[in-house]
Amino acid sequence: MTLTELRYLVALAQEGSFSRAAEVCAVSQPTLSQSIARLESELGIPLFERGIGFVSPSEAGARIVAQARVVMDEVAKVKTLAQSGQDSLSGTLRIGLIHTVAPYLLPRLIKHLTHTAPNMPLAIEENMTANLATMLRDNQIDVAVLALPFDAPGMLTRHLYDEPFKVIVPHKHAWCNRSSIDASDMDGQELLLLKGGNCFRDQVLEACPKVSAPDSDAQLGHSLETIRSMVATGLGISVLPESATLPPYSNDMIHVLPFSEPAPYRRIGLAWRVGFVRPKVIDVLAEAAQPEA
Repeated sequence: MTLTELRYLVALAQEGSFSRAAEVCAVSQPTLSQSIARLESELGIPLFERGIGFVSPSEAGARIVAQARVVMDEVAKVKTLAQSGQDSLSGTLRIGLIHTVAPYLLPRLIKHLTHTAPNMPLAIEENMTANLATMLRDNQIDVAVLALPFDAPGMLTRHLYDEPFKVIVPHKHAWCNRSSIDASDMDGQELLLLKGGNCFRDQVLEACPKVSAPDSDAQLGHSLETIRSMVATGLGISVLPESATLPPYSNDMIHVLPFSEPAPYRRIGLAWRVGFVRPKVIDVLAEAAQPEA
């Protein structure tokens, strides 16, 4: 049984004539007749009742024709999927982002992609680096945006942009009149941090190794927005990536200060599996992720 024979079967049931069915299938009538006969022989039952001037499916033949139509519809879907696969920028992209990047990068990313890849909707997963790495390995996401370096077997990475760190203090804090903060100025300061397990917390502690640990979990936040709110109330100071200090996230209840050079920063990149079959997606995402001038 072949797809061609099923196509002939459906055409004959639809046209009710060997000659018309052969014309529709662009084959000779003997070719179509022989194919139907082979199919009937293989299945062991007559699929059509034949008479003078008419051909009609038998009772069993009608059920088989109905199933053959389902098969042909599914084959058409396979072809459609294959055609969409030829266009890397068509079809859903499963993208993962770390928590400290997603809220700030996604608006820019989506705005750009609506023009450069309008037929590529995003299925977004926001998670920690370790979880994104597992999801990437297990083909649960296609690409991940995270902090570099990211070394994992079978993965490729691409640098997207570097992002400087900024100090945030409450409005009217003693540092508000300063033009910049040296990393050594943070020594002994009680810094509001993200809870453990977040890579940005580790990066801040690496940049400012002598800061004091918060006294309690009440001074640890699950998100940068929570940290920003605690700073605004006067609970302490913190360090945020620059993207979290720009409009629309800035407000007059906190004061943002740059670090003195050389300022600490993080490197944001894209990771994907070696066998990822949509290479054009990587170029488009890299372009879309570039900070606006």
